[in-house]
Amino acid sequence: MARYTGSVCRFCRRENLKLFLKGDRCYSDKCSFDRRSYPPGQHGERRRGKVSDYGIQLREKQKIKRMYGLSEKQFRLTFKKAERRKGVTGTNLLVFLERRLDNVVYRLGFVNSRNQGRQLVRHSLFLVNDKKVNIPSYLIKKGDVIEVREKSRNVQCISDAMDAVVRRGIPQWLDLEKENYKGVVKGFPVREDLTMPMQEQLVVELYSK
Repeated sequence: MARYTGSVCRFCRRENLKLFLKGDRCYSDKCSFDRRSYPPGQHGERRRGKVSDYGIQLREKQKIKRMYGLSEKQFRLTFKKAERRKGVTGTNLLVFLERRLDNVVYRLGFVNSRNQGRQLVRHSLFLVNDKKVNIPSYLIKKGDVIEVREKSRNVQCISDAMDAVVRRGIPQWLDLEKENYKGVVKGFPVREDLTMPMQEQLVVELYSK
């Protein structure tokens, strides 16, 4: 699968929104978005013309896709799964994205970013219900217990993330036992739990064309 290896800070600048893709750096004075809050590229500072409805829908899709670190194919497959499920398609899409294991370990504060979570999940540093799971897209279920493997609890990046978890906070649908490096899924998130500015209906409109 193709993997983007360039700067992710340009994504925040392109979407004109801090996506928190680099963990602690996004909270520091080194954050590229705070230092250069205009679009990337040679002509980034120039005023852009009027954006069409399609352009607005595309930007929203790109923003959400980049926020969760998915490829175009992964995002489209997730949308199709959400479309088949009963309920509001846009909300279903966001819930599926939140249920990904790489996102859950980030929400629990075990890692500083979803990208870091994806990497550590692939290296089998986490257990789900006492079983090793190394698939970042694995969908957690209500009642699942996610924990850091005992021999991985001294990994520096995990320790640093756990020290900083208070600043970010834990969502209501998750419960963290910080001293045991363990988290429990109490339920699934509802739309009100997702506070990042996302207009998922625009993505539904884009894929409905």
